[in-house]
Amino acid sequence: MKGLLIIGALNGALAVILGAFGAHGLKSRVDTAMLDVWSTASEYHFYHALALILVGILAKQFGDSGFVSAGWVMFAGMVIFSGSLYALVLSGTRWLGAITPLGGTALIIGWAMLAWALYKSA
Repeated sequence: MKGLLIIGALNGALAVILGAFGAHGLKSRVDTAMLDVWSTASEYHFYHALALILVGILAKQFGDSGFVSAGWVMFAGMVIFSGSLYALVLSGTRWLGAITPLGGTALIIGWAMLAWALYKSA
């Protein structure tokens, strides 16, 4: 529970850092399409950092009951989804885009697991 809160907070900071890097440090190095990819990665990274904090709070409030598992699946999805997009932009390696949907799927599963945990706790 506490681990999710810490990971969420650290990822919030990292999302801001990477978002700023994309907005300022990459502008002259990559094209507009790649900046859009970076922006998407940063947005999802930040949203899910907040989601991890929410999941950690819910786990503290209601007890684990699946919340922690949902949080870890979300975290894995965030790393794979945003991480593959960050890596794609930095490296130009297009096949990394094929990994991104796996991260998106993990994010969806994490949200569904959160819904199930909430349903069971009510």
